[in-house]
Amino acid sequence: MRALTILKDLWETIGSVLPLAIILVLFQLIILKKPIKNIKEFILGILLCIFGLHFFLKGVFLSLHPLANSVGESIVVLNNKWLIVVAAFAIGYLGTLVEPALKALALEVEEVSVGAIPRKTLIHAVAIGFGSGMGIGVYKILNNIPFSKIATFLLLLIVILILFTPEEFVSIAMDSASATTGPVNIPINMAIAIGLAKVLENVDPLTYGFGIIGLTSIGAVISVLALGILTKI
Repeated sequence: MRALTILKDLWETIGSVLPLAIILVLFQLIILKKPIKNIKEFILGILLCIFGLHFFLKGVFLSLHPLANSVGESIVVLNNKWLIVVAAFAIGYLGTLVEPALKALALEVEEVSVGAIPRKTLIHAVAIGFGSGMGIGVYKILNNIPFSKIATFLLLLIVILILFTPEEFVSIAMDSASATTGPVNIPINMAIAIGLAKVLENVDPLTYGFGIIGLTSIGAVISVLALGILTKI
């Protein structure tokens, strides 16, 4: 029975990776009429991608996800709202540093900008914004603040920052927000938010437990826009 479950999960991963690979191969061969340079390396890469993604996701949901849920349900024992917010910031910050999609984006930005925007600088800037958004989201849950009020203020701040930020940083900021919502951050931060909302009195987990990923993405946008303004200055 356990073997069937493992095979089913592996098949789901294959079903996610193979269609994309097939479409790219057909586009390369039929539309662009260009050969695949190293077929053996390509096949090996696809296999590594399938098994790597499978084991990575399995590891996250066997370890980090349940641990994050437990932390969310138990973090109230700190009995200090600001300490809880700081802890949420630290978790969000460290989780962003290992997000594979963000690392890929940062490498592309560094390459295209010819080193003008260093990879590590962008990653840490995004991590600070993500962690800040995580802290704001937890503060929202602890104080029963409606999502609309916080989101409206932060979105207005983004509009103002865009007016003073170099154009290239505006585009990078938007992509950075998407890059943070990957297989590491979403399960961990969502589990913490919902776990916290479930143990607080007079807090509806459905209303206040969700929305925190959106706030972390907004935080990432703000931090990259601020980085652009600092480089301009």
